[in-house]
Amino acid sequence: MSMKQTVSYLEHVIDSGSKPHQIITANPIMVMAALNDPSYMTMMKKAELIVPDGTGVVWAASYVGNPVAERVAGFDLLHELMRLGEVKGWRVYMVGASQEIITAAAEKLKEQYPALQLVGHRDGYFGEAQDAEVIEAIREAKPHILLVGRSAATQEPWIAKYKEQLGVPIMMGVGGSFDVLSGKLKRAPVLFQKLRAEWLYRLIQEPWRYKRMLDLPKFAVKVIREKETVQKP
Repeated sequence: MSMKQTVSYLEHVIDSGSKPHQIITANPIMVMAALNDPSYMTMMKKAELIVPDGTGVVWAASYVGNPVAERVAGFDLLHELMRLGEVKGWRVYMVGASQEIITAAAEKLKEQYPALQLVGHRDGYFGEAQDAEVIEAIREAKPHILLVGRSAATQEPWIAKYKEQLGVPIMMGVGGSFDVLSGKLKRAPVLFQKLRAEWLYRLIQEPWRYKRMLDLPKFAVKVIREKETVQKP
């Protein structure tokens, strides 16, 4: 689906009282994680909606002859939902990052969308022993949208594990979006976005991420080989 169709679909999910939906904003690193970890693959397959967030995923879909409508970047989808949430009166809860970052991110969102109902936020530094406490706080706030910004290996599995207990209509992992919202990090300039090099800008800001970025060329090679294998008589 296009961005517009995706937002319309999620609006219907909330308005119709559908079952809880997990939204995964897929990128090559997540795809590689799924290929290397059967449990991660199962978790992704059980998600109600996967959108093509990473430019690598958009390229891969086009390369193998099954193109997507357009890239649906998670950060942009977040803002589209917040914009619509102002009008619809949706309640939003945020979980992730440090207390300082999540508080700053919540304040920035409130400045940008003053009519938005931000009903709660907390940091993402908690373990399994605190899960029940976090879930209870979210349930009491009764949000329509839950945004989770934790580590790549944690946020999607956490949402999937507690999806039914949380009972939130829309739950979406947002990765480092809280860092950008808070002002700690800057989003890639338009030029980098057009060149499909947001990953490079992120790496410049956070060089410690280089090990994760090694999955990008592996992903590209795997896509090319897979296509060649399928095309062989």
